[in-house]
Amino acid sequence: MGNTADIPQRQRGITLYLEKITSPADIKGYTAEQRRALAQEMREALLKRASIHGGHFGPDFGAVEAIIALHTVFDSPTDKIVYDVSHQSYPHKMLTGRVEAYLVEKEYDEVSGYTNPEESPHDFFNVGHTSTSISLATGLAKARDLAGRRENIIAFIGDGSMSGGEALEGLNVAGEMQTNFIIVFNDNDQSIAENHGGMYKEFRRLRETNGRAENNLFRAMGLDYRYVADGNDCEALIDAFREVKDSQTPVVVHIHTQKGKGYKFAEEDRETWHYRMPFDIETGALKNPYTDPFLAATVDFVKAEAQRNPNFVFLAAGTMGGIGLTPADRAALGTQYVDAGIAEEQAVAMASGLARGGARPIFGTYSTFFQRVYDQMSQDVAVNNSPAVFLSTYASLYGMNDVTHLGFFDIPLFANIPNLVFLAPAGLEEYLAVLRWAVTQTAHPVMIRVPVMGYETSPYPVRTDYSALNRYQTVTEGAEVAIIGAGSFAQMASDAAAELAKDGVHATVINPIFLSGLDTELLDGLKAKHRLILTLEDGTLEGGFGQKIAAYYGMDEHIRVRCYGLSKEFHDRYNAEELAREHHLTAEQIVADTLRTLKKKE
Repeated sequence: MGNTADIPQRQRGITLYLEKITSPADIKGYTAEQRRALAQEMREALLKRASIHGGHFGPDFGAVEAIIALHTVFDSPTDKIVYDVSHQSYPHKMLTGRVEAYLVEKEYDEVSGYTNPEESPHDFFNVGHTSTSISLATGLAKARDLAGRRENIIAFIGDGSMSGGEALEGLNVAGEMQTNFIIVFNDNDQSIAENHGGMYKEFRRLRETNGRAENNLFRAMGLDYRYVADGNDCEALIDAFREVKDSQTPVVVHIHTQKGKGYKFAEEDRETWHYRMPFDIETGALKNPYTDPFLAATVDFVKAEAQRNPNFVFLAAGTMGGIGLTPADRAALGTQYVDAGIAEEQAVAMASGLARGGARPIFGTYSTFFQRVYDQMSQDVAVNNSPAVFLSTYASLYGMNDVTHLGFFDIPLFANIPNLVFLAPAGLEEYLAVLRWAVTQTAHPVMIRVPVMGYETSPYPVRTDYSALNRYQTVTEGAEVAIIGAGSFAQMASDAAAELAKDGVHATVINPIFLSGLDTELLDGLKAKHRLILTLEDGTLEGGFGQKIAAYYGMDEHIRVRCYGLSKEFHDRYNAEELAREHHLTAEQIVADTLRTLKKKE
């Protein structure tokens, strides 16, 4: 496709094949030329959709031929294909009855960005985190064997996912299963950014030797092995898949693909085009460029801290720390930047070791990926009281909204680990103050919720020392009602108080900052002048911050506590404003609720 070649055909809405496909059976009899035309049509549709809707780009463009070949050879859904991370499954969806969601703009939101069993019997798991496909597929294979069935089980894994520990655990189990088990290793020499780790050097040698290099991870794990040098040659892939179909031993088909294939910008800048918001097809430029002030400030801090302290290290796990470190930023950090690959467990444990060794580490990633490291945070870090620093990004209902990538479950998980100081600054100025303190102190492990919104300039004095733990900050002195707004919701607390004042209710506003402990002195002090305490948190209520406050007041008959937050549910592809209103997480609704409650108490 080059840059924009052959796009006009799709823009005219003309397809010879794609819009006629309702199931994989429709492509079984295609000729090689028809398959090439189908691949072109698929890329054109993917390009147009991504330019309007946004979404994962490079992984899908690189996997088109492989997925056509899989559905040509295997018989889905009887033969079961499990995708990893499943963000490369858009071509699969186009061939399994969901093509309208890629051709018709008004239907773009009818499918998720990942495989989803609720959408189709051709999808077997709702998966958005990495390195899971082999393990999930081993379970399907074992269940098949127990039931005496004979279908093929295929795990399709790529985009750096082999660096995740679960993938290696899955390989280890698969290697001794001695049954039909097919792993398609989609090797595009790329994670989200560049690949890291010793195994990828050996994968490169396998590519350079046409699969003949002596060091072969898959053979070492007990699996048979095939190599396809051009993983975007549909006919070569079909031949390889036919060779392994119905195999009675576990086998890896290692295919070398081009990430972003068919679109010049994506081929040349694989990192930027892993995922793309809506863009102009001709230039590749974003239609609505945006720079997050909190993440930009974090990048500036990291670079400055590295200059100031030669023992400072920033750790990432395949996602540039969730803060958007560019290739130039990473190069400038040099040896003070470590990418552990898609292996958050390794990154957290390494951060503990760095801190114990006298270094000053920060590990940053998305809140949704921190869910993978509870044991390391508890055992490797908190039990040992290692003073590492952890940045949790997009920890909010206003972050990512796919059911697999929700970021608002972190407070119950991490605010209840002993020794771990969990902080939720209310805005940019306070965030930077917390970050400076966290990286210089050596008494505690610290996790910081990077704000997704909130004050850029604080309306109240921001302290610089947080070593006196669990000391909340009173923003506004009032009476009758106290509103405790955690993190980004501190601003909502102040907004609600301002509206209440118009009705003669002068509320106290408190920014707790600390989510991992209670300021019992302040909470006891509220009893003298207040009868209603409101807590606001950008997370789930059950096990969350507000419940700590409510439990503290317990059966005190003079104090009522009302907690605002999210229900414990897997919300999927929601509208953030609608979800907030559904849970009364707006200043307007909080004010109305409060006035009704006060009226009832009169």
